[in-house]
Amino acid sequence: MTAREMVALMNREDCKVAFAVQREIPAIARAVDAIVAGIRNGGRLIYVGAGSSGRMAVLDAAECQPTFGTPPKLVQALIAGGGRAITRAVEGAEDGVRHAERELRTRNLTRNDVVVGVTASGTTPYVLAALRFARGRGATTVAITSNRKTAVVRMAKIVIAAEVGPEVLTGSTRMKAGTAQKMVLNMLSTATMARLGHVYENLMIDVVQTNEKVAKRALRILAEASGRSVSAAEHALRATGHDLRVALVMLKRGVGVGAAKRLIAGAGGNLRRALGE
Repeated sequence: MTAREMVALMNREDCKVAFAVQREIPAIARAVDAIVAGIRNGGRLIYVGAGSSGRMAVLDAAECQPTFGTPPKLVQALIAGGGRAITRAVEGAEDGVRHAERELRTRNLTRNDVVVGVTASGTTPYVLAALRFARGRGATTVAITSNRKTAVVRMAKIVIAAEVGPEVLTGSTRMKAGTAQKMVLNMLSTATMARLGHVYENLMIDVVQTNEKVAKRALRILAEASGRSVSAAEHALRATGHDLRVALVMLKRGVGVGAAKRLIAGAGGNLRRALGE
């Protein structure tokens, strides 16, 4: 095959992924509801995976804190082989049953936690052991897989099985299966954070302003959300110490910093209620 023929074939196969994920929307929505309920009761979202599946999980967990302003421990990811497995293959790591159990034991799982096992094959021992341990502790278990007819289905309360079919490169689940996993993880974390109030309309109202680029983005977000000018948004951000939530209440309710903070506190942190919406 020529290079063009190769990539055209990959693209045709990739087009099937979104439809495979679409068929799992009911299960994905159930998982979001479970995660939201768990976090509201003091629980955490904990991803578990090995190899490329684990790296997808690590990526999604790592993005939650800067995107949604959540505490570092609220969304976590465990990968077989530990931190070094993020950038290189660790031989035999996915077979580390005891390691999976030990990692979860140190996190003192409760029934309010949700453990999401990510495994394309549905047979990864590390993930199966983690789900078995989590189930024994009463935590909610979710599986993200590409194969419904495997052991992981029996370990999880909620099964998200986007069956994407054989890979172009046989057995290379970093391809279609990995794309499906990324899409599902995006849905789980983003929908969960929206339900928890970390999103205002379609804007990242809790984005962490860690660099100049994000600071400029925060300014645009505030101007758009408030319907005020960029200069008014800039003034409000400076007055609040770059707190987007407080600045938005200031601008939309026409109050000062102290009054805005009291409105948010009186609404129990619920931004829409503080805005009177």
